[in-house]
Formats: sequence, structure tokens, C-alpha cells
Amino acid sequence: MRFDVITLFPELFAPFLQHGINRRAFESGQVAVHLWNPRDFAEGNYRRVDDRPFGGGPGMVMMAEPLWQCLQAIRAARAEADDARAPVVLFSPIGEALNHAGVEGWSRSQGAVLVCGRYEGIDQRFIDTCVDRQISLGDFVLSGGEIAAMALLDAVARLQPGVLTDEGSHQQDSFNPALDGLLDSPHHTRPEVWQGPGGPMAVPEVLLGGHHERIARHRREQSLLLTASRRPDLLARARAQGLLDAADQAFLRAQGLL
Repeated sequence: MRFDVITLFPELFAPFLQHGINRRAFESGQVAVHLWNPRDFAEGNYRRVDDRPFGGGPGMVMMAEPLWQCLQAIRAARAEADDARAPVVLFSPIGEALNHAGVEGWSRSQGAVLVCGRYEGIDQRFIDTCVDRQISLGDFVLSGGEIAAMALLDAVARLQPGVLTDEGSHQQDSFNPALDGLLDSPHHTRPEVWQGPGGPMAVPEVLLGGHHERIARHRREQSLLLTASRRPDLLARARAQGLLDAADQAFLRAQGLL
């Protein structure tokens, strides 16, 4: 799959693409990332890409024309490479919230053109005529779309075959359908007893016994407890969808959570 990223700061992506486990996906070409600076398509000696907003107000607004010319160049490059025409995605606070289901969808797609806005925003005329989807990371505002683009690329890359050392690792991720959309259970590693700031803290005994069914049940129960505490909406949704079996419901009732 191919992602073309429109950004005024392509240098921000270099360390992200070259380090960490997910670099395997980028180096192998499983997730091809091409960076495009709209300043290269702006006119004049100063290659200006922003101007004051009509009607007044604070900040500057990214101009439609450099973005449009940049998008035209991307489409030409994709056509030359026989890549399917991709949707244009803008990262914006008003966009749909990115979630696990959305990431899985993108991980099976042909990619997209990712537009990273800056300043006060982007000329609405470019959005109205060129943008197919808007995506948000949450109810807060970033200084630009680059971090959001990296978040999407990272989430998509780790789902590609061979990227994670353990192929089953992402199956235990929070929000994954394999966990019925619940939060992942807590994890422990060596030493068995940690001399923490509050005194000795031992790993739960069940995790040391090697009994796979008991371990699986313990982790499921911990997942239920954590979800009930931190994200009760996810637990309610799983229950409404009939994803909690009799053992789950009996455990939750015993904890006073049903």
C-alpha cells in the first residue's frame, strides 16, 4: 500500500520511518510512504503557502492553490506507478475519531493521500473540493497534522505481516475484536518479586503455574475489571452485542459490576 503525505515539515518523518519495529514495514515497502511539501508547488520567490484569513481573525490559513498543485503531482505519480487512485484524508479536530476498526480498514487498503494542516487551518475551498475524509485523534488540537499522520501510519504498519516479532501480538491489543473490544489485561515480567517503592510486589501466582486455561481465565477477568473501571462504555457495548459468555457475566456479578 502507498501513503502520500502532504506536509510542510517532511523532515519530521525521517526518524519515525527509520527507527523502531515498524520500520520493517516501511523499509520493505509493505507500507510505502512518499513525502510532499506544498511549498515546492507555491509561486513566487518566497514560495508562500499561507496568508491572512478573509474577515480578519488570528493566525494564518494555508492557501488552496499550492495544495491543489501538490495533489495533482501526487495523482500523476500514483498513476505512473499504476497505484489506484487513493482517497484524500485531512487530519482535523472535526473529523471522525480514529479507532481500531478504522485502522484495520486502512491496513487492508491501497493507502491514501494524507494532508497535514498547519497554522489556523486550510482554505475551506480545498477541503470542499478535494478532501474525501477527515480524521481526528481526539477532542484536542495539535499544532499540525504530522503527529496524527504518524499515528495512523504506525498503527497500520504494525498490522502488516512479519512486522511484529510475534504474529499474535496485535491480537491481544486493547480494542481488538479478539478481545471483544475490551481493554487488554495487565502484563508482568521478571523479577517475580519487585522491591517497589511501596514494598515487595509479587507477580500473580496464577501466571507462574503454567496452567494455560487458568492463565487465560485470569487474563480475561483482569481485562473485564480494567475495562469496567476505565472504559465502562466498552464493557456495556460488549454486553449488548452478546460478547460476554456465562463465565464473564458470573464473574462480573460476583464483583458487583452487573
